[in-house]
Amino acid sequence: MTKKFKEGALTAEEKKIVKKLLNSGWRGQDILALVNIGRPHTTNSGRITGVKKDKSQSECTEEELQKFIKNQEAFDLQTGLSPVRDERLIRAREAMILAVQVFNSPVHKFKTEVFCVLSNIAWTYLCHHRLLSLGEEIYTADGSSLPLSQILKTEKLGLNPAITANLLDIKELRDKVEHHILGQADLLWRGLFQANCLNFDKVMCDWFGAKVTLQKNLSFSLQFSKPDIEQLSQVTAYDVPSGIKAFNEGLRENHADSIKESTEYEFTVVYTMVPGSKSKANIKFISPESDEGKEISNVLIKHKPADELYPFKPTKVVNLVKSATNKKFTIPMHTEAVKKYKIRPENGKPDKKKTNSKYCIYHAAHGDYTYSQAWVDLLIASQNEEKS
Repeated sequence: MTKKFKEGALTAEEKKIVKKLLNSGWRGQDILALVNIGRPHTTNSGRITGVKKDKSQSECTEEELQKFIKNQEAFDLQTGLSPVRDERLIRAREAMILAVQVFNSPVHKFKTEVFCVLSNIAWTYLCHHRLLSLGEEIYTADGSSLPLSQILKTEKLGLNPAITANLLDIKELRDKVEHHILGQADLLWRGLFQANCLNFDKVMCDWFGAKVTLQKNLSFSLQFSKPDIEQLSQVTAYDVPSGIKAFNEGLRENHADSIKESTEYEFTVVYTMVPGSKSKANIKFISPESDEGKEISNVLIKHKPADELYPFKPTKVVNLVKSATNKKFTIPMHTEAVKKYKIRPENGKPDKKKTNSKYCIYHAAHGDYTYSQAWVDLLIASQNEEKS
């Protein structure tokens, strides 16, 4: 019968340490305080007394005692990490903190390259530490440690497909951007990088406990100017080399829609400036799935006329689809497509403004809907699929 391990029991090494401390004149309560530092399950005074009464228990050497004391005193009480026992995890956290600090810095221009390299290092250390805690080997036959790309091919870590896709894309991005001029391409991958950071903290806490979170170490960076929504919407449209732009588009094409739409693959925050008193925030973060998030298009319209974003009435949409596909497409078919994709409320519903702002907008002034080029493109693609 397998002997059940008792939580809080002293290890063979700890028993030798305790015996040495007792023989050196340490009080039981002081020994207890020292031994319990960093322990996942604390021991109790009864364990110390048991060692004291055990005449056959040997003690450690003076060198072993001093090493133990030094290691215990080095524990970070906030995270519970030891530079001796948890060196890889400590380095993982520091690498990710550096990645974020450099990317957020207004001084550095070498953002994407540094983030990709340091993020890869952080995740490699994190996964190595996890594998070792599971009793798995992290070294190959030639003595080198397993690279992250190879680790992700196994199922031992239990990372979901979206997190894995995010990590592999950042690795591919790291290899691509080396020695390339990026222009303002850093901003193309903000969502990818933000998801990577959130995934890192969540996975690390799931594996090693909430105390190791980085949320207490990092905060929102301060800004020297108010965000301008028009500028933010156009900032990535310029000074991005064509090769880099094509590479970025290729990354997303390699994944299924379920991956691309996951916040664990790419994380994007929609925000708008709102009026408020000094006691209230001026930037409001909104979930795109919330009722308020679905209304966000009405705010953006204040910065850009709706006629530019949604220029097509149903009849124009129908004509554009027919012209592009050389296939029958009518107003009733358009109405059915609207219902199929649920881009706006059905007729008779009270809140006509709850539309999918990618494809459609409601105009209260003249009581109708107009549609975007994205909606036309979707219908053309749908018709071509049926045609093939």
